[in-house]
Amino acid sequence: MSLYRNSAWFLKGMTEFTRNAFLSTSKRFVEKDLEVSVAGRSFMITGANSGIGKATAMAIAKKGGTIHMVCRNKDKAEEARADIVKETGNKEVYVHILDLSETKKVWEFAEAFKRKYKALNVLINNAGSIMSQRDMNAEGLEKSFATNVLGVYILTKSLIPLLEKSADPRVITVSSGGMLVQKLRTGNLQSDRGRYDGTMVYAQHKRQQVVMTEQLAKTHTNIHFSVMHPGWVDTPAVANAMPDFHRSMKDSLRTPEQGADTVVWLAVSEAATTNPSGCFYQDRKMVSTHLPLAWTHSSPLEEQKLMSLLEDLAKTFQPH
Repeated sequence: MSLYRNSAWFLKGMTEFTRNAFLSTSKRFVEKDLEVSVAGRSFMITGANSGIGKATAMAIAKKGGTIHMVCRNKDKAEEARADIVKETGNKEVYVHILDLSETKKVWEFAEAFKRKYKALNVLINNAGSIMSQRDMNAEGLEKSFATNVLGVYILTKSLIPLLEKSADPRVITVSSGGMLVQKLRTGNLQSDRGRYDGTMVYAQHKRQQVVMTEQLAKTHTNIHFSVMHPGWVDTPAVANAMPDFHRSMKDSLRTPEQGADTVVWLAVSEAATTNPSGCFYQDRKMVSTHLPLAWTHSSPLEEQKLMSLLEDLAKTFQPH
């Protein structure tokens, strides 16, 4: 089955996830969807100092939005901020230093943010981590799970009260088409059983993000949730984590701006919120979260189990 899934996924990728696929499909985009001013609205973007995150921050800053860049590396973040301010003329760009793999610090950051700021209109969960080998954080959690899943869950859940007080609130999570080869599994969240394959662990996390988005959309109905696949994008993260793939596909990969297009569309356009909350997007269009005949569907019980496990883990590390 995994051979079928991987083959079907690669064929789909070659026809839908490449730069040429974007150029082709973007011909149907409605240009006026992005002809908006978002002055007075605030946007938090994790992993905003490079790749898709930086391209998203740049595009939204150009439209007048207030940007909260949440980054791990202070020097890279300040450099990216300077680029964004210089290119857009928008000085409402703020840097916050946070490593999403440090679970307690995610809680502390979100709680401090709520005390300092009166509104947050849009949260964009973009930061992600692909590990080449299994590594643990200070709390004893597998690092990529802490970053990609638990960190996203805690940041989102903690900021929901602030989002709910703000106008037209939205949460967008940058997932990956890699999740299409994975069925939700809740029995090995720490990847401590079997051989550690960082790319497959990442794909499982991206499946968990999709399920998380669907479930949060059901329980928080006044926030518009979405999750998306940016396509195959030429970013530093891809080059570092998947050098063979990056080398062989380099000429077919999308630019960070092309990868960010749907994130920006989901974040600023009126058209995006006419669609139901909790959906999965590719190139500004709602798409299925499963490949045909791939047996990747999970039961409502399994999906609820993921949310319960995340809630229990989150509470364990919540500051009192």
